[in-house]
Amino acid sequence: MDNNKETKKNTKYDGLLYQQKNCYELMPEDELNACYVFAENYKRFLDGARTERLAVSMAVKLAEEKGFRPYVYGQKVAPGDKVYDINRGKALTLAVIGEKPMSAGINLAAAHVDSPRVDIKQVPLYEDSEMAFFKTHYYGGIKKYQWVAIPLELHGVIVKLDGTVIDVSIGAGADEPQFTITDLLPHLGADQMKKTMSEAITGEGLNIVIGSRPEKEAESGSKVKVMVLKLLNEKYGITEADFLSAELMAVPAFAVRDIGFDRSMIGGYGQDDRVCAYCELAAILEQEKPVKTAVCLLVDKEEIGSEGVTGMKSQFFDRFIADLCRSEGTSLYDCFANSFCLSADVSNAFDPNFPEVSEKRNNAKLNYGLSIIKFTGSRGKSGASDATGEVVAKVRKMFAENQVIWQMGELGKVDQGGGGTVAMFTSQRNINTIDAGVPVLSMHAPFEVVSKADLYMAYKGMQALFREK
Repeated sequence: MDNNKETKKNTKYDGLLYQQKNCYELMPEDELNACYVFAENYKRFLDGARTERLAVSMAVKLAEEKGFRPYVYGQKVAPGDKVYDINRGKALTLAVIGEKPMSAGINLAAAHVDSPRVDIKQVPLYEDSEMAFFKTHYYGGIKKYQWVAIPLELHGVIVKLDGTVIDVSIGAGADEPQFTITDLLPHLGADQMKKTMSEAITGEGLNIVIGSRPEKEAESGSKVKVMVLKLLNEKYGITEADFLSAELMAVPAFAVRDIGFDRSMIGGYGQDDRVCAYCELAAILEQEKPVKTAVCLLVDKEEIGSEGVTGMKSQFFDRFIADLCRSEGTSLYDCFANSFCLSADVSNAFDPNFPEVSEKRNNAKLNYGLSIIKFTGSRGKSGASDATGEVVAKVRKMFAENQVIWQMGELGKVDQGGGGTVAMFTSQRNINTIDAGVPVLSMHAPFEVVSKADLYMAYKGMQALFREK
């Protein structure tokens, strides 16, 4: 089952050469069946987890079904206890208490549940030429031209002046309206098509169409806007001023679907990084009494640098682990020093349509298993945690012992670009960390693609982590 073994044993050089193999050449039939069942469960999760709030809500529901309970700070826990702590509805820590003390460290899997999207501005609603629009501000690294002329859903919360929180979800149901950002027709697009891809659609041009029917009795110039506000007031009891304290986002309305005649792939929005989030969530839900405390961490804001109170730079995670340590008189620093983390984030999959940006010997490939990336960053490894050789060897051994098919990955050619994950922030806490995730095609697009085999191996990799002694 090891994807990093030698070639077929038919020469005197057996064991000397390194050659990877496709998962489908290595997986037995029973494991292949389990892989496809797992993929169906994941698809259901992804279809509902359109935002970080929805992802956290779904994760908590699944955890409670498996016996997890809210963590009470200051209360002692015992081996086998299953607890969780929600951070402001947008990040989540789950833990299964291990037999060893916290001084022995924890086995941590950390993923993010935010994805690139289009956020609604705080004073968003306007009317122009008898059409109503929302002004937006895109979130994360997107290609803006990919977000026009596609169906959009609206999700989030509106917080009224009295503190009432109103959940908003429009567009996911079969009979619900959806929204869109218009594009210019090719007949009139000659000047637009002379521009670069980054210039053709601007950030301020990502205005969402939300209505066109006028309210007859309203003043001229605001008839459509008033109709929209009237409908929102009837449904949610809000006024235009309530947008000032709203947190609304537009996300693609594409359903999650199998891709390919062979159904070997999954297409859908937000797989960066909810695919890894689901794998570590599914793995921790199966833990009963691990040797070391197993921790699943789902964080927000990774796509904009892990900032804010719900991002990995926040101390909410430290507070949770410190309280577990305090109950047994252990130093948080001792715990972190003896801990191990898989930063569960996706990598780019080699795309033969765009071979020029990747170095084929080191780039992850579809269907070759869980991708391990020793370092991310850009160009001269800027912004990378760069795991040590000892950490890589530990992962090799851990995966070999648990029949996890895996591969090494790299985020494009050396001077091509790059990116970052939460690995740099867990490693700053003196936790041995390495990136491990699912290879993705069309990363950061409204519709991303992953392999079911890679998905399953990521799940097995997280299982292996939580079993570590």
